[in-house]
Amino acid sequence: EESDLDSEEDGGYDSDVTRENEMNYTIKALSTNIRPMVGIKPHLQQKELSLDERPPVSRALPPPEKLQTNNVGKKKRPIEDLVLELVFGYRGKDCRNNVHYLNDGDDILYHAASVGILYNVATGSQSFYQEHTDDILCLTVNQHPKFINIVATGQVGDAADMSATAPSIHVWDAMSKQTLSVLRCYHSKGICSVSFSATGKLLLSVGLDPEHTVTIWKWQEGARIASKMGHNQRIFVAEFRPDSDTQFVSVGVKHVRFWTLAGRALLSKKGMLSSIEDARMQTMLAVAFGAGNLTFTGTISGDVCVWKDHILSRIVAKAHNGPVFTMYTTLRDGLIVTGGKERPSKEGGAVKLWDQELKRCRAFRLETGQTTDCVRSVCRGKGKILVGTRNAEIIEVGEKNAACNILINGHVDGPIWGLATHPSRDFFLSAAEDGTVRLWDIGDKKMLNKVNLGHAARTVCYSPEGDMVAIGMKNGEFIILLVTSLKIWGKKRDRRSAIQDIRFSPDSHYLAVGSSENAVDFYDLTMGPSLNRISYCKDIPSFVLQIDFSADSRYVQVSTGCYKRLVYEVPSGKLLTEQAVIDRITWATWTSVLGDEVVGIWSRHNEKSDVTCACVSHSGISLVTGDDFGMVKLFDFPCPEKFAKHKRFLGHSAHLANIRFTSGDRYVVSAGGDDCSLFVWKCVHMPH
Repeated sequence: EESDLDSEEDGGYDSDVTRENEMNYTIKALSTNIRPMVGIKPHLQQKELSLDERPPVSRALPPPEKLQTNNVGKKKRPIEDLVLELVFGYRGKDCRNNVHYLNDGDDILYHAASVGILYNVATGSQSFYQEHTDDILCLTVNQHPKFINIVATGQVGDAADMSATAPSIHVWDAMSKQTLSVLRCYHSKGICSVSFSATGKLLLSVGLDPEHTVTIWKWQEGARIASKMGHNQRIFVAEFRPDSDTQFVSVGVKHVRFWTLAGRALLSKKGMLSSIEDARMQTMLAVAFGAGNLTFTGTISGDVCVWKDHILSRIVAKAHNGPVFTMYTTLRDGLIVTGGKERPSKEGGAVKLWDQELKRCRAFRLETGQTTDCVRSVCRGKGKILVGTRNAEIIEVGEKNAACNILINGHVDGPIWGLATHPSRDFFLSAAEDGTVRLWDIGDKKMLNKVNLGHAARTVCYSPEGDMVAIGMKNGEFIILLVTSLKIWGKKRDRRSAIQDIRFSPDSHYLAVGSSENAVDFYDLTMGPSLNRISYCKDIPSFVLQIDFSADSRYVQVSTGCYKRLVYEVPSGKLLTEQAVIDRITWATWTSVLGDEVVGIWSRHNEKSDVTCACVSHSGISLVTGDDFGMVKLFDFPCPEKFAKHKRFLGHSAHLANIRFTSGDRYVVSAGGDDCSLFVWKCVHMPH
């Protein structure tokens, strides 16, 4: 986390604000490949045989078992459905004011990827709103008692095409997850802010289009009643006054505007600075309201400006050391919560609770262990403050005892390339571009541990006994950790470019390390932690995508970036070319997106996108895939026929980076690319 708390004395710059302002929001569902592949796609490689050439059908020999199965004696039950059970992640890095209490603090509402999430504080269970088609960027809750638990969420989109990809706002019931209204917008790129009026009948939205258009809706009727250019610079947030249906305030890059809705017209006044000497217009990041027509705005330099009507009346200098990203108040008791970017210290923290006049405050330290805390969302409930951070944490802070309880954790930056499930328990590991490897417990619905590696991580794998973990890094290094102590058992760097996949052999004798240097290296683990390379696969035509060992540890299959799957001998690294031998190999795992057995996973419309990841169930009869469109698909395995039948599941907003079955095929875990989210799907098996 870079910190700018010492940069530019005038407080005119902050890396987080700059990053947010320069973000280019595009529809991820239509994005091109996550990996630049070259060559002919698998479903186009097969030559259709003429009728004369087709071999006669023989039922004398059963086809070989492609995957080593652990339950050979049992009758296998195919998986017929996947149901979303958990999402690990929270979008805090470029959103604000998007974590809210519901039901007197029993539940918490937030979002990740394209999913609205209702989290029960007591049980940790989650339920989901899944009607959005792309990243959710903003969220608000209707405060009027007539519209209890009514929520509005806005998403990324493209207004050039007013079809399904247009940016939309969904108004929905947080408890039933029923959609009440869908407002399709002309805000190109997406919606960055939504706010309900005092009566709850009107909804205000701000677009990411070049004009940053401000729109007022009668959401129940789906009618747009007023719309106007907001500002030529980015607007970060716009909010109705909590006691008004006609007045609202918008803040953004070097501006603040005070708006009035008059019939179908929108009138606005600029904030006036002249009453205070030497005051200059700063970039404004947050807004809140007080009684008597007072408005408070948080600035990039850490000041809070106090406005009477549209005239600046006072500046609370350095309310925070860094930018004030978020503010929250209710007219009930008038207390104001601010959230900023701060280095934790004895005196100060990134969350502060102020009196109505912003004269006195109490600071709260977040026990996150970060050098700098960056708060993006604050909200108050019964004696508690709910905090969302840039680092994808959601934290409850006690107002009286200042105790911190971290409820939600997530990866800060994606893609989450690395994913590994424990050989016997409902645990899994994730490794991401943010330089962390995290251990998750599906049963307890939480993160158990994380290791900071200091470099972007690309791949992770459990040993067959589950006592060791191998991690491959973007810089070409790989390390092996002992699971119980998290101590490093061994580390090595024989390559200078990213490690793409890493695998223990089923007999725990060898470690295979595949890199983007078109190589798979073999290490003999029985020789101890010195990790001497004993051989490597030669003549791999492109970078490595996935590696799988055979059940007897004698072969690896390697899928490559030119749509070719190759089989090599272990440990000699010699290419195996005899198809008859290859066809008889039983594989310990199957994660390859290439091969005759999985031709059916490639769809007709794959000119633009690719299947990025795959995994065959431990039973050997089901297959899940992830693709550049953010879809999880469920197939039967093997699926050698083109364009095989499948079921599809939505929720990720962009390409998937990885996917795995947990032990016993109880769950599927999918890891997102840009959405930095981990989805856990419960497998529904066919009845016997």
